[in-house]
Amino acid sequence: MKHANERRTAVEAVLSACRLCRTVQSALISAESIAKKDKSPVTVADFGAQAVVASRLRQAFPNDPLVGEEDAGALRGRENAELRGKVVASVQRIAPAMSEAAILDAIDRGNYEGGATGRHWTLDPIDGTKGFLRNEQYAVALALIENGKVVLGVLGCPSLPHDASRPDGPAGCVFIAVEGQGATMRTLDDPKERPIRVTSITDPSRASFCESVESAHSAQDDSAKVAEMLGITVPPYRIDSQCKYAAVARGDASIYLRLPTKKGYEEKIWDHAAGSIVIREAGGRATDVRGHDLDFSLGRTLRNNLGVVVTNGILHDRVVAAVRKVLGV
Repeated sequence: MKHANERRTAVEAVLSACRLCRTVQSALISAESIAKKDKSPVTVADFGAQAVVASRLRQAFPNDPLVGEEDAGALRGRENAELRGKVVASVQRIAPAMSEAAILDAIDRGNYEGGATGRHWTLDPIDGTKGFLRNEQYAVALALIENGKVVLGVLGCPSLPHDASRPDGPAGCVFIAVEGQGATMRTLDDPKERPIRVTSITDPSRASFCESVESAHSAQDDSAKVAEMLGITVPPYRIDSQCKYAAVARGDASIYLRLPTKKGYEEKIWDHAAGSIVIREAGGRATDVRGHDLDFSLGRTLRNNLGVVVTNGILHDRVVAAVRKVLGV
């Protein structure tokens, strides 16, 4: 099976990163840290998750570069010795043999600029920092890009319920997709995978949509206008991170809108690469607000795209038409 080794390695790496993130949450996030708006726990998890994933990729594919969100420059200074120590400790719980130097070097592997030729990985070690700090939704998002096209994606969602109809039930899901092989879901603790599929809803008025919790991430007023135009009356399902891609891919919602909030903003490839292939392989579509395919061949950003529209595929053209009318694009 094509990309079998890459798939296995990516799943292992994301599982390790998810376990690290959960450990950091339980050890460092407290009522006091939340009250003080202390962001250090997510910083520790961000750096730690990138180190774990980058190290695993280097072992398996030493010639593959990585486009990552973080670099270790800020950790190396004497003034950040305490933070560096927490990052090292978090990684060594998962990978005891890694030295401090190896951990910092692994983080720095994420400095590749991307592009249209060859192959590289892209990683968001924690997508949804505020969700992480609230003990709500966040994701570890890893994708493989070949000649500008996403061919593999793994989304780790450590706090996402196994079953959306049981929000207080067991949580922790991993979504896996390889080009031409469909999309599956497993839990963090059980390797058994099951196929996932988008909804078959054809009437937009019966659809539900999800969007970011943070209004700075998506123009929620415009989303409300789009919903009204489509006849959608169900309140939006607001969750953080690429978990929104996962929610649409397994049928929890039929539409995800990430509408532009400021002129000139360029979406980062690590915020959408893994989610986009999970959606595609689950039968849905992901484009920008004009209906153009997301272009991952241009480096670290989607600079030729404006916003993101994700649907079950059936509704896509109608949703894009509504979005374009509301935005005037």
